[in-house]
Amino acid sequence: MKFIVWLIRVLVFVLLLVLALSNTQPATLNFLAGYAWSAPLILIGLAFFVVGLLAGLVSSMPGMVRLRMENGRLKRELRAARETPVVVEQPPMPPLI
Repeated sequence: MKFIVWLIRVLVFVLLLVLALSNTQPATLNFLAGYAWSAPLILIGLAFFVVGLLAGLVSSMPGMVRLRMENGRLKRELRAARETPVVVEQPPMPPLI
């Protein structure tokens, strides 16, 4: 199974490498206020991929922080529950007739 996973990874890498090498034409990206950036098309695509990756990581941070805080709270509660002795109550005796 690991062989198949690595084979798929290598095929995807080769496919992306061929795609990158075939898109080396210069492209111009026009920004507001007259700024322009001329670079190979694959470099512009890579820059947008990195910006999207960073935006995704930043947007997931509040949820990760909230989960870490909840995990710490639950660990403290579990530790306190393990340290507290368990009191076993005896059921009441049935009436003697």
